[in-house]
Amino acid sequence: MKLPVARAIDRLIVLAATVTLAGKQYGFPSDELWSDVEREYPYVLVTLILIAGVFGVAAPCESWSRHLHVERRLVMRRYVLTAFGQLIEVCAAVAPAIAVSDLGLHIWQRKRNYRHPLRGELTRVATYRLGASPATRRIRPTPGVGVVGLCWKLDQEVSVDVASLARDLVDEDAFTSFRAQQGADAVMGFSWEEFQRYRHRGAVFATPIRNGRSRFVGCVSFDVSHGYDGLNVQRIWHILNSLSFVVGEDGFENV
Repeated sequence: MKLPVARAIDRLIVLAATVTLAGKQYGFPSDELWSDVEREYPYVLVTLILIAGVFGVAAPCESWSRHLHVERRLVMRRYVLTAFGQLIEVCAAVAPAIAVSDLGLHIWQRKRNYRHPLRGELTRVATYRLGASPATRRIRPTPGVGVVGLCWKLDQEVSVDVASLARDLVDEDAFTSFRAQQGADAVMGFSWEEFQRYRHRGAVFATPIRNGRSRFVGCVSFDVSHGYDGLNVQRIWHILNSLSFVVGEDGFENV
């Protein structure tokens, strides 16, 4: 049970008990009815008062939901850190070496907002990185923009050797010509300015997150500065796909 739902249940129970007690106070729907209730069930009023007090002060549904939320968050954190550790193992075999602090694991959720009320955009809801500064450059992709945007557009696993593109597309003329010939997907839907901003992440991998109805709801992405050829292997996809399945089952609630 989600926390807002549990909180709403507590409040509805308090409201129902309070309204019932108010009905007794004002003889609604009739004094005769309440006289019969008191005669047949003398404990009802005391029970209503206790219910209003307990659910108003202790909020048992919300407390129970918070307890479960903490447990689920710990389980999810264990899944994510296990996946991150497995990614580190794969990266350790790549030459030249990839610094542990270079790895970035991101979880993206499709969210609607005032700018994109129908299709929405991808919002980064969690980032895992072993470094002093885990901050990332802001990006909220729409379908076809960035590797995660391509993952959304194609609804499938996507990987891009960004470092190779950066070596070939050294200026705006080369970039514009390449995009015109190969299409926007070949440059991850970026403009020249966007490409300059994000090309430092030389190898990027993304896999879809789907809900119980197999609809795209987000994605898991993994990026490093180099080493695409050594990382584009089945084990990387197995790690990312396993994590995306767990996040999809969780519904992003505990990431």
